[in-house]
Amino acid sequence: MNNSNAAIPSSPPIVVCRHCDRVYRRRALPPGETARCALCGATLYRSGHLGIDRWLALTMTAAISWMIANSYPLIHISIRGHHGETTLWQSIAALAHSEAWPMALPAMLLIMVVPCLQITLLGWILVFARLGRRAPGLAPIIRMLMSLKPWNMTEVALLGLLVAGIKLSGFLQVAPGAGLWAMAGLMVLMVIITHQETCWLWDLPARRHNGSQR
Repeated sequence: MNNSNAAIPSSPPIVVCRHCDRVYRRRALPPGETARCALCGATLYRSGHLGIDRWLALTMTAAISWMIANSYPLIHISIRGHHGETTLWQSIAALAHSEAWPMALPAMLLIMVVPCLQITLLGWILVFARLGRRAPGLAPIIRMLMSLKPWNMTEVALLGLLVAGIKLSGFLQVAPGAGLWAMAGLMVLMVIITHQETCWLWDLPARRHNGSQR
């Protein structure tokens, strides 16, 4: 009997700490608990994870939020009947033409490029996971996702925009734009989709084969 349902596969029984290479046997955890390395204290794995459908849906929502955050105005400014607005691209361009121009490229990479790469890579592996298959290049993609995780600075950019908006509000009329709300949503979504366990994705081909034999 064929089983086409994309069930959540079981995780491998062995887990290796990515920081000190100590090997542990994976055990079931109570909901909300986290397993940590006894030697270095690094996080090994967490209990539970999103289903494939929810994870993919949230990743697609993050992609839409990223496009809105990079296309629509972040803030609207009004002063004496004159109105203006700025987008994230315009903010980076203004930074590049200011005395702080060395910060323009890092800001673009950390705020715009890194989240885009994370969303694209996650979308790639999750589309194949939804089909019950292991994505081509899964190993290097997961390694890249792990290396990119500390470099996502969406929350820092949002905090900076809020501080700048509060300071400007003392002199101008400042209103949040769609881009700012999208960035706030993107910040939350990136935390959710990039902190899920990926080790169970390795078992997808085997699970699909076992299911087709039933």
